[in-house]
Amino acid sequence: MAVAAISYVTTTTTVITIRCPNYNIHQKKNKFGFCSQRNSQFSSINNGKTSTTLSIITCSASNKPSSSSPSPISSTAKIRSEVLSPFRTVRMFFYLAFIASGALGGLIATTQLIAALTNSSRAPLVPDILKGLGIDIGAVAIFAFLYSRESSAKNAQLARLTREESLSNLKLRVDEKKVISVNDLRGIARLVICAGPAPFIAESFKLSQPFTQGLLDRGVLVVPFVTDGELPSFEYEESEEMKDITIKRKRLWQLVPVYVSEWSKWLDEQKKLAGVSPESPVYLSLRMDGRVRGSGVGYPPWNAFVAQLPPIKGMWTGLLDGMDGRVL
Repeated sequence: MAVAAISYVTTTTTVITIRCPNYNIHQKKNKFGFCSQRNSQFSSINNGKTSTTLSIITCSASNKPSSSSPSPISSTAKIRSEVLSPFRTVRMFFYLAFIASGALGGLIATTQLIAALTNSSRAPLVPDILKGLGIDIGAVAIFAFLYSRESSAKNAQLARLTREESLSNLKLRVDEKKVISVNDLRGIARLVICAGPAPFIAESFKLSQPFTQGLLDRGVLVVPFVTDGELPSFEYEESEEMKDITIKRKRLWQLVPVYVSEWSKWLDEQKKLAGVSPESPVYLSLRMDGRVRGSGVGYPPWNAFVAQLPPIKGMWTGLLDGMDGRVL
């Protein structure tokens, strides 16, 4: 057991408990982000199997916004939206211009209609005025519908890009000394996020065993996110003949989420968007570029990942990089 302590002078503290594979970490964090840590290793070996307990890092801070507040739309998301749909702003401008033109024409036609109805000498003009008024009203209705649809598509795209940006900023612990963001794995790995209670995570771990090599060949890495506060146990065969597969399985399941509140907020937004119950165990599959390519309720379809995703090495490297599937 190794003990290391770093102390800082501060007046406002937040107690944080962090657990990660093979380590219990207790932190005391001030408002500036400085911490003191105490690490203690824990694992058990039974009948040639090593049982590793997966834990998650739990953090809270009084100066952070509430998880129920909507994510603000960043300038980066707006720029990406303009790049993905470069003519949307032009279309929306012309829709507004046509709406204004139709509304002005309708206003003029309405005044002409009132004048014709109050003056019997202009009564023959009423049918033509009604025809023009109907055209103006129809034009306003059509272009208002098109503008509303375009605006809804823009808002949905901005919301998706904001969630993708929030996802890229989430933190992952590779080992006890290294923490990275999801963005650092873009172009390197395809993440599969398993979110659910501890038994769900443990069963997903067992179901992935026959596909370990195929998943690694396709750059898949699993992010287990436990939602019930329990600690799932991963059992690895430590015998000499299983040494190679054990190393590969530890590599496949090496990532651990950091800062549970941020991960929970992002997952809750994804579930709400998909109309899934907050308590339901789910999986999310990410493309190589870090965008969500697939999701579902229940266990991840490991066999489908192996069948659908192209290998990251070999003669097809680079050529099939875009074959990750459509973005959700």
